[in-house]
Amino acid sequence: MLAVVLAAQFMALLDVFIVNVAAPTIRTELHASGAGLQMVIAGYTISYAVLLITGARLGDLLGHRRMYLGGLAVFTLSSLACGLAAGTGQLIAFRLVQGAGAALMIPQVLSLIQRNFTGESRGRALGAYSAVLATGAAAGQVVGGVLVSADLFGEGWRPVFLVNVPVGAVLLVLGARVLPKDRRGEPERSRSLDLPGLVLLAGAVSLLTVPLVLGQEEGWPLWSWLSLAASVACFCGFLAFESRLARTGGAPLIAPRVLRIPGMSLAAVRILLVMAVNSGFLFALTLYIQGTLGYSPLRAGLSFAPTAVVFGLVGLTWRTWPGRWHNALVPAGFAVAAVSVVAVGWVLRDVGDGGIAMYAAFMGVGAGLSLGFSPALTRALSTVRQEDAADASGFLATVTQLGQLIGVATFGTLFLNRLDASGPGAAVDALWICALALAGACVLGAAAGVVSGRKAPTVR
Repeated sequence: MLAVVLAAQFMALLDVFIVNVAAPTIRTELHASGAGLQMVIAGYTISYAVLLITGARLGDLLGHRRMYLGGLAVFTLSSLACGLAAGTGQLIAFRLVQGAGAALMIPQVLSLIQRNFTGESRGRALGAYSAVLATGAAAGQVVGGVLVSADLFGEGWRPVFLVNVPVGAVLLVLGARVLPKDRRGEPERSRSLDLPGLVLLAGAVSLLTVPLVLGQEEGWPLWSWLSLAASVACFCGFLAFESRLARTGGAPLIAPRVLRIPGMSLAAVRILLVMAVNSGFLFALTLYIQGTLGYSPLRAGLSFAPTAVVFGLVGLTWRTWPGRWHNALVPAGFAVAAVSVVAVGWVLRDVGDGGIAMYAAFMGVGAGLSLGFSPALTRALSTVRQEDAADASGFLATVTQLGQLIGVATFGTLFLNRLDASGPGAAVDALWICALALAGACVLGAAAGVVSGRKAPTVR
């Protein structure tokens, strides 16, 4: 069961990042604008992030097995549609549907882990989950590079989506056989869906992300700033509505008691920062090493393999390290990541390939982000009660996707904005400014880790 659900998690994450390596080819073949290219990448994550909490609730209402298989079917069919898209508009539309399918499927992964594993076995399952999150990101770059370079059947970028079709079909068959049957009569099945909360959350996320993605391309017009302000109002309205609904005995999208779980809020901040830095780093570096250094898609994808390998190894092994280190791992990880992203910008400052130093810096990024992510996730979920598993899973999964979305939108916009400047050094300048901004986000994560380290218990 664990292998099947983590395989789906891996595939969904792969699809977030596999498009990065194919982005230059998509831009050329479909004549996509910079904003259109960002929407191809971020559109998937927008619908994914907006609907994740609802997907978790639907798992409670209709059954985790049923929603996992239904979401997987939607994801697989929309992947086929993406691979057959005739233009940028169609590709963006199908990516939104693909993200919706992932949002129905992925919250069930953490819920099934929470419900079917306890004690040390839950810790090991969560460690495997963290490793999949990391390796899916960088493996997406590698697989994307292989598929684009292979140019299977002369289809260019299309196989990066079509590869999901046979994998999804196999997982549908296996999932139907090995996933535990949904139990009837569970208390949470009586909870309603909270459609007003869903509308408020969807509006807040959309109003935040659309101007971040399109604002730079449009020259930051007035509507983009009004949209950002409206997103803050929507988020505040969402929080107020959810609190009132909980006080009156209703069923909010996120139960307030979940947010009061010790370490949950701080873990959410760290996870959001890790994923923002990770996605922003991969987006900017992919465009730089293909566009400026002239790497092939295959070489570009393979360049990120050290990041994936180290992230996965650290995520799987940190629990075996001396217990006295555990509370310091999060701030130390963010510090390592900050130094490493600056090192990447420094070694590439002369428009060279950076040699072994670049790969060492990539490994540092992987190690640092893994230490910032895995202990935070494990600590946040270690005390979650079974009846809160769906809410906690949906909340943290949403934070993960929002982090990826914000990373592409903010750091991607920063990089593209500097890249559009005139002069031969524009690309190097864009990368350097982006690296400093990424390091700044890591510093924020380190500071949050120091504060939380004084209060949070050690996770063993």
